[in-house]
Amino acid sequence: MRFERRLTHGARGFSRACVLALIVASVACGGTGVFRQYEYEEEIYLSLDGTATVYINSSIPALNALRGTSFDSSPAARVDRDAVRAYYSAPATHVSWVRPSRRSNRRFVHIRLEVDDVRRLGEAAPFAWATYRFGEDDDLFIYKQTVGAAAGKDAGKIGWTGRETVAFRLHLPSKIRWNNSRRPIGRGNILAWEQPLTDRLRGVPLEIEARMDPESILYRTLWLFGATFLAVAVGFGIVIWWVMRRGAPQQPVGQV
Repeated sequence: MRFERRLTHGARGFSRACVLALIVASVACGGTGVFRQYEYEEEIYLSLDGTATVYINSSIPALNALRGTSFDSSPAARVDRDAVRAYYSAPATHVSWVRPSRRSNRRFVHIRLEVDDVRRLGEAAPFAWATYRFGEDDDLFIYKQTVGAAAGKDAGKIGWTGRETVAFRLHLPSKIRWNNSRRPIGRGNILAWEQPLTDRLRGVPLEIEARMDPESILYRTLWLFGATFLAVAVGFGIVIWWVMRRGAPQQPVGQV
């Protein structure tokens, strides 16, 4: 399990670098590009041991309206990183970094957290609107998340058009056997659930569920790669032995 966890963490590290690159690219392009953008986005990279890395990408107004915070939502205001870090810090969550951006005349904040046990995520105030369950049942690992009522706080005149969307995304470590997202599984075992911001503000429940194999895809892939490499090495050794044997000088019959 320790070896599998190290492998999983390595894969998650690569995924985190990709996510950060996408964030930087989006900000550099002024928020316009090929990537769909959300007013609030929660993204969980889950490991089979229950640890997780969580990314939150949200506008300050959406964070205030959905979670009841009171951060300054003025477009001219600087994001108070220390205040955001303090809000997301809890015994169950460890903030790695907080980074601001700006899009559509709104301030956005991007947070990365490490979670020791995803089942305890709801103990932290930013995630208390949801329940999280994760465990093994009938030879499958099952993840369930129910997102309930939002704070419903008035965000003021923000300029929302009513077409804004929120998203909840899962990056899963093993083969997905079933899920209720009603969307194709993305490359890298990614599942996504979307909801109109207007529905999320009204607290329309969102049910998230996925069932997966109990063995990490990365672990299985590395074992397969190792077995293939060993087979190739053995085959190569046999060929070398055969060539050397054929090329060895033959001793004349009767010569001592």
